[in-house]
Amino acid sequence: MNVADHYTYRVHWSAEDDAYVGTVAEMPSLSWIADDQDDAFVGIRTLCVEAVDDMLADGETPPAPLADREYSGKFVVRVPPEAHRLLVIEAAEQNVSLNRLAVSRLVRA
Repeated sequence: MNVADHYTYRVHWSAEDDAYVGTVAEMPSLSWIADDQDDAFVGIRTLCVEAVDDMLADGETPPAPLADREYSGKFVVRVPPEAHRLLVIEAAEQNVSLNRLAVSRLVRA
């Protein structure tokens, strides 16, 4: 199994390029442009496999796939004090915790 099998690939239409663009989240410097969605996916995946193979051959460690990482479920978000106050008020009015309000906002975003 190649580590690239677990990477996060995306293919989107680019009006600027008038083509599909394949990207890999773990390696934002890589992209592949093609006229067909499937070709863009195959191209970016092939390029990524080659990049990982080159890294390993050079003794470098490829980035860990996002899918294989462990997540705590916690992260800190800093907001201006006034926004914090307004969110606390909204949470109180909805009879939910500030955490629950924030999660509901993030999930639907």
